[in-house]
Order: sequence, then structure tokens, then C-alpha cells
Amino acid sequence: MKTAAWFSTALLSGALAAPASDTVAAAALAPEIARRALPNAPDGYTPTSVSCPGSRPTIRSAAKLSANETSWLETRRGKTLSAMKDFFGHVQVGSFDVGSYLDKISGNSSNLPNIGIAVSGGGYRAMLNGAGAIKAFDSRTENATTSGHLGGLLQSATYVSGLSGGSWLVGSIFINNFTTISDLQTGQAGAVWQLGNSVFEGPDSGSIQLLDTAGYFKDLADAVEAKKHAGFDTSITDVWGRALAYQMFNASAGGIDYTWSSIGMTPEFQNAEYPMPLVVADGRYPGETVVGGNATVYEFNPWEFGTWDPTIYAFVPLEFLGSRFSGGTLPDNETCVRGYDNAGFIIGSSSTLFNDVITELNTGSLPAFVTDVLTDVFQSVDKADEDIAVYEPSPFYGYNNATSPYAQQTEMDVVDGGEDLQNIPLQPLIQPDRHVDVIFAVDSSADTETVWPNGTSLVATYQRSLNSSGIGNGTAFPAVPDQNTFVNLGLNTRPTFFGCDSSNLTGPAPLVVYIPNYPYSYNSNTSTLQMSYDDSQRDDIILNGYEVATMANSTRDGNWTACVGCAILSRSFERTNTAVPDICTQCFQRYCWDGTVNSTQPAPYEPSASLTLDSAAATFMPAMLATAVAAGVALFAVM
Repeated sequence: MKTAAWFSTALLSGALAAPASDTVAAAALAPEIARRALPNAPDGYTPTSVSCPGSRPTIRSAAKLSANETSWLETRRGKTLSAMKDFFGHVQVGSFDVGSYLDKISGNSSNLPNIGIAVSGGGYRAMLNGAGAIKAFDSRTENATTSGHLGGLLQSATYVSGLSGGSWLVGSIFINNFTTISDLQTGQAGAVWQLGNSVFEGPDSGSIQLLDTAGYFKDLADAVEAKKHAGFDTSITDVWGRALAYQMFNASAGGIDYTWSSIGMTPEFQNAEYPMPLVVADGRYPGETVVGGNATVYEFNPWEFGTWDPTIYAFVPLEFLGSRFSGGTLPDNETCVRGYDNAGFIIGSSSTLFNDVITELNTGSLPAFVTDVLTDVFQSVDKADEDIAVYEPSPFYGYNNATSPYAQQTEMDVVDGGEDLQNIPLQPLIQPDRHVDVIFAVDSSADTETVWPNGTSLVATYQRSLNSSGIGNGTAFPAVPDQNTFVNLGLNTRPTFFGCDSSNLTGPAPLVVYIPNYPYSYNSNTSTLQMSYDDSQRDDIILNGYEVATMANSTRDGNWTACVGCAILSRSFERTNTAVPDICTQCFQRYCWDGTVNSTQPAPYEPSASLTLDSAAATFMPAMLATAVAAGVALFAVM
């Protein structure tokens, strides 16, 4: 339901208009989605023995970036330079000539801004709210490169990370060959994000899948059973991941033969035409039921799976996950295995929180064969292990025996990336070797009773960086206040910058632009466990997410895009000893957390989509908006 603020804003001649209707613009599936990632698994969902390459795969230390990433970055930096010059063509930073500045420093690529985007977990709410932000950041979105918008930030980024629901978003974009949100949400039959049917019902008749519920579950059961018969342990995550893939990937049979490593094999990614996708999950020791702040944090990138954490401190070639490594090498008597890194299984591993929902399926209406297989899967794991993804054989068996608590484990238990409370996937982006300057952290967490964020994820990441056990492995993170302060000071009602003054940090760390979910035109605080959305609700949440990222197309603050530009350039200014433009000084005064703390118990947090402008915001409003405010039009509060 649209609020009074929404209708009032509509009177402003489109000042707060969302991008023009994407249904019309996406009347036909665009080439970007048609040329999806490579279906390169040798036997569908079943991991299969294949001939090893001439140079047999090995486990590598996490002491530095992989050769693949290092080589890719050399090309990507040039692509981001071009994209940033385009971005700053419509995003003005006062009178400062950003284009000339970028040209001046481009001779040393390490002086250029290095951007990361992180999308939190939170089920479909997080996927859709995060999609709104990505849509706002994408230069391909209609109207996104006009004044007051942020189109091109995505093209300027080096990394995009996702966790749980955020990993569904990242998977949908990258497995579908870096498609647009507009194409994912088109109402056309056969489109991808048709969420009216939950994963427990299967695709409707208008889907590319053309399956009834029984046929859908038979396909899920057959795939998981085949993997088990091939000698690989299965878990409920296998069922969950296969089900997710039917909603997320534009390919028949839910993209059963699409692997995460196939992203790295596409010509567009090899040419560094778009950012690197990262999916985050946690590790859990066998027998444990609780994941703490010292949990191992894993990442899946297009080439590798592993962790920077000292518990393992190693990566395995993702394409050969499932091979029986020992002590860091693949013995001569072992074959290489391919197809284990099924794309659905990867995003399912990042979101195992939803496994419990899968186990509650009512299978009574399904054929006996399907019910038997699903029941066998559900009963094959202990009740306490329902939320795990089993990775067997463990690629890190026998590796770093002296220091790794996982070295003698023959299987790895991987769980939802948010179980350690780090619900924003920041760990891969704060690794010193990646030199990320600024992270746009989109938070759709359900931290409060009313399902809005309150900074818990940032607090968890900050506390982890201070952990005396060394789990942070030298990573630094900007100081953040406690959750009560986030609420009391309104830091969860609008974007806030953390780490503005790098001289106060304990080590190299990016500036974090925290972008919490907030009601602009729609109350997007839907339950994490809501498993179906009609097209209207889907589109309303995406639109609200767009407004969150752009601060209502800069109507909430007329200088917002300039402030985003300042955040992007901040660390680069420091490295090049460039005087900070006056507009940036103003932006940092406005958006940087100044260290103030108010830890008293806040009142219940219940933001409303019907808001009023405060006087601070009004000073930044364009003349047309100021006139509307004076006339009594209800608009948006800043704090």
C-alpha cells in the first residue's frame, strides 16, 4: 500500500519518480540474460571424475591473492577508471573536476579508488532490497545516470559480495551473465524472479521450467539421489540449493549443470567487464550447534573456495572442489572431480538458515518415489545438523596439521553466512591484499522486533577485528558504536559513514558507507521467512531499495550523490595528498559518525513510511522541493 508521503511526492512532477517502467524496457529478454554463465558441469548435479590438467590442482596458502585474481585486477582497474569517469560525469563533487583528477593519477593504478559493494542476508527481503540498491547503482537502469541518481557505481566497483539472501541476488545477477535487475523482475512469462510460487511449490506454468509440483520435486530428488549414489555425502542443503536455483537462474531444470566456477570462464568476466562476485558462508566444527564470533568465514569466488582466517588460511581451486586432496595436494592415485560447485549448492550453502523450512515440507501429495527420496535425505542427518551444508571430502584434510583445527576432519560443515552475526559480507572486502577503499554496505537485517536493521552486523565485524584470538588475521575495521546508539542517534535511518579518519584506524581499512533498509515508499520489513511475493510486492520492495540507496533520488538530501562521490574518493585523496574539496568536508561532517555514543535502552523501533522533513534536510532541498515543503507536502525525515 502506498503511503501519504508517496502520493504527496508524486505531486512533485516526478522528482521522486522511480526509474521508468522496466516492464516496457524489458519486453524481450535482453542478451545479457540470454547469454548466461557456462553450463559446464560434466554430469548435471552429480560430481564426476575427469582427467586432471597437466598441472594437477593444489591447495594454496592465503598469504597473497591468487595469480588469477592478480591478473584479472590488472585489467579490471582500467575498466573501473573508464566507468568512474562516466559516473562522475553526472555525479558532481561541487566544483572539483573529478575527471581531470582521475586522469592525473591514473598512471599509478593503486591511486585510483577501489570500490566494494556488500549485500546482507535476510531472505527474499534482503534479495529484493539489495536489488533496489544494485538497480540504483547500475548505469543500465533507465534514468539511473541522470542528476540525483547513482547509476555507474556498480560498473565502477571491483567486488560485489553477497551472503544468504544477498547471495541469491549475486547468484541471480552473475549466473545469468551479469544481467540487470530490470530483466530479472520483468513480468514476462519465462522471466527469472517469479516469486508468487514459493520454492515449496515449484515454478508456475508460465515459467521456463514447465513443471507441475510433483515433477519439480521429482527433479530435486533425482538430482540429490544421483549425487549420493556417486559416493558423495548429501545434506538438506542439496535439496534447498536445487530448489533455489529454479527461481534464480534462467535455465531449464534450474540450471542443473551451471557451476560457480563457470563465471570465471565466461569471456566477459575474463575481460574484466564487470565486478568480481563473492559469496560468503561460515564454518562450524562437527558436533557444534552454535556459531560464535570466531567462526571461520569462507568465500566462494569465481576461481577458488577457502578462507583468509588462520584456522585454515588456504584456498582450493573451485572447479576441482570434491576432489580428494590430502596435505594440500591431490595424490597421484586420485582423480580430479568436477561439478561439485553447483551454483545452486553454493548460494544454498550461504543460506542454510532456510533448511529448517525445507524439512517441514508436506510431501503427502507427492508420488511415493519422490517422497521416499526426500524423506531419506531429511532423515540422513541429525536434527542438530539440519542447518549445514556437507562438503565431503574436505579439500583441507591434512593441510596445516600443526595449526588447523580442521586438518583431521574428512568433511567440512558449512553454514549460513549470517550465523556469526556478521550478516553483511564484509570479511572478503576488508582483506588488506584487496586494498578496498570504500564499501557500500547494504543492510536488510532483521535486528529489531519490527524487522529493521540496527547495526548488529557492523558491531559483530568490528568486535571480530579486535578479537584477541587472532581470528581477524590482521584485518582492521572502523570503530562503530553499540546497537542502542545506532537507534538512539538514528544511524539506522539513513546512510552513515564509518572510518572517515583513517589516522584513527589500527590498520588499513576501507571507509564503510552503511546503507540500512528503511521505509520510503513501502514498508519493506517483511519476514525473513516469507517465502513468496507477488509481482507488486516484489517491485515495491525493489523500488524502496532504490530510494534507500539514492536517498529518494537525492530529494532527501540534494547533495547525497556528491557525498557518495566524496566517499569514493576519500582514500584516494589521502594517498595522493590532495586537498579535500569543501563539499566533501561538508559531507563528512554530515554523514561520518563522530564518535558520539548513547547506549541507553531505546524505545521500540517502529519507523513509518509517512515521514516529515527535518530542518537539516530542508537546507539541502532543491527549490522545487522546498516550495512543496512550505506548502505542507509531507516528505522524508533525515534522522
